Amino acid sequence: MTVIVVGAGIAGLACARELVDAGVPARVVERGPTVGGRLASVRVGGRYADVGAAYLTADDPSFHGRLLTWRIDGLARPWTDTFRGQHGTAPMRWSAPGGLRSLAEDLARELQVTLNTEVSTLPAADTVVLAMPGPEALRIADLPAAREQSWSPALTAVLTYPRRSWPDFHGAFVADHPILATVCDDGDRRGDRAPVLVAHSTPQFAGGDAAKLAEAVNQVLDLDETPEIVEVAWPYASPESRPGSFARAGDVYLCGDAFGRPRVQTAWLSGRAVARDIVSRRHAGGHQGGVPHHGR
Repeated sequence: MTVIVVGAGIAGLACARELVDAGVPARVVERGPTVGGRLASVRVGGRYADVGAAYLTADDPSFHGRLLTWRIDGLARPWTDTFRGQHGTAPMRWSAPGGLRSLAEDLARELQVTLNTEVSTLPAADTVVLAMPGPEALRIADLPAAREQSWSPALTAVLTYPRRSWPDFHGAFVADHPILATVCDDGDRRGDRAPVLVAHSTPQFAGGDAAKLAEAVNQVLDLDETPEIVEVAWPYASPESRPGSFARAGDVYLCGDAFGRPRVQTAWLSGRAVARDIVSRRHAGGHQGGVPHHGR
């Protein structure tokens, strides 16, 4: 049985890792130059800044166990349960000293991953897993579940200042702002105290100018220095939640963080659920082609 996983984000890597651990050969194909997907980190000024997911949270025991393993290995650490602008209590937010992409790289160790490879049609395999946003999956296969997904875009700006001139904070939700949705102190998040903030725009400003996003950060934090700016555009940043933990049409699966609350844990659980379904069907004695399915 051959399984090809298209997409080396957290969902695809979790799926492939679970399959390989169960003795099922799996190969991951990724169009980009690195693994991680929205667990993205870019190198700015000799260090990595997180530009996709801002942090990790866990309320599932298995994913919490994964976080604890990463903590033991020195790859993740508890960061904060407090953001400016948050309402009520919040779970512990976890960060990664080496950037969140380092966690994806850890999952990818010893997996067969092919980078810089665009997939435009379904690969020849017994089973194909599309670990990506639905709109991107539609470029490969016309899946009903992919058509049903709805995503919002975002613009991310890495802002490097000459010095740390703001009062200590971890991150902030900025309510009712037309441009700025969140801002995180990346030096605090990474633990190196670098004078770097990372801002995420509202969906309405996703196609806007990163310099305007920097101006909004300066206004909100009362800063008067001009930062160096690196911008990253996310056409599919945040999905609306869909039922189930994955979707299947015959021997083609769709997984990711659209199947649940949009966060890293959801993507990881979705990829693992697909792998377990593949293993279960394999042990049950074959494939059931053409039957749409939503995993629970």
